[in-house]
Amino acid sequence: MSTPKRIFVKGNEAISRGALAAGVKCFFGYPITPQNDIPEFMSTAMFEAGGQFVQAESEVAAANMLLGAAGCGIRAMTSSSSPGMSLKQEAISYMAGSELPGVLVNVSRGGPGLGDIGPSQGDYFQSVKGGGHGDYKLLVLAPGTVQEAYDLTIKAFDLAFKYRNPVLVLADAIIGQMKEPVVPWVPENLDPNEGQDWGLQGAKDRDPRLLKSLFLDDGALAGQNQKLQAKYQAMQAEVDQELFLTEDAELVVVAFGSIGRIVKSTIRKLRAQGHKVGLVRPITLFPFPSEVLLNLAKEGKRFLTIEHNMGQMVEDVRLSIRTVADSAFHGQLPGNLPTPDDFEEPILKALEG
Repeated sequence: MSTPKRIFVKGNEAISRGALAAGVKCFFGYPITPQNDIPEFMSTAMFEAGGQFVQAESEVAAANMLLGAAGCGIRAMTSSSSPGMSLKQEAISYMAGSELPGVLVNVSRGGPGLGDIGPSQGDYFQSVKGGGHGDYKLLVLAPGTVQEAYDLTIKAFDLAFKYRNPVLVLADAIIGQMKEPVVPWVPENLDPNEGQDWGLQGAKDRDPRLLKSLFLDDGALAGQNQKLQAKYQAMQAEVDQELFLTEDAELVVVAFGSIGRIVKSTIRKLRAQGHKVGLVRPITLFPFPSEVLLNLAKEGKRFLTIEHNMGQMVEDVRLSIRTVADSAFHGQLPGNLPTPDDFEEPILKALEG
């Protein structure tokens, strides 16, 4: 049995390669650090793969190009970083309202405003609560390794078409810029007729189709919102998380993405010292692993949420366990690059109660 071939790549390149493996046909880019490796890689790789690459004139244009390509029922993607994602929100809301599948990647950076080009998790609210107008949700996937960046990008395309909904891969400057081994793979059985039953590819020999997010008839918008909410409820089936040493843990730390993997290193060190701590790392931020957290709370676990922001995901943790427990919080200031040592003291303090 041959050993699977491994490649040594940055997270940004892994995301790009994952998109190509998933059969992306169009990529729309605009430069902003720390995601620039993605449009740079795709500018040649898309042509080599027989797809289309467009260097848009702005983030707004790139997002609306994604909307247009998604309306044709083809696999398409755009990427950016925090300030750029803010500019894309109008088009994302239109895509959600029109039920169009598309993949967006946010390699987030420090904020608010232009912030800096270092890592941050300050875009959690924007990602999971719907950063634009109206009641909508994105499926949000948060990789914690470069391999996951590859894997979850492939998954993002499948979920986008399964639910006809935008899907966001939320990485950060740590995941995007770090290099790790990746085992590439290509999904099997991609449906060649995907999107053909609703997309706009020309109305020859069939009835015209209409994709829209404007509903002016009496009761029409209420009906559309009811339909969307039912879809978001169905997305709960996609919830995913990593559980690490939670079985006998007295304290469960909840952390996602790059911070989740750094906290995992801290927990290994504390476990070696005899401290009973564990980790829940949400891989899907929407849907959020509320039931998993609630079940741990019912077992009597205590909780500490650690984020690279001033307190965003902790609100969802507290909502999940509010009937039986609460969560302490430790926020790593955006602008500072954390190490495992930075989390020892807050974890030990929470463990002492």
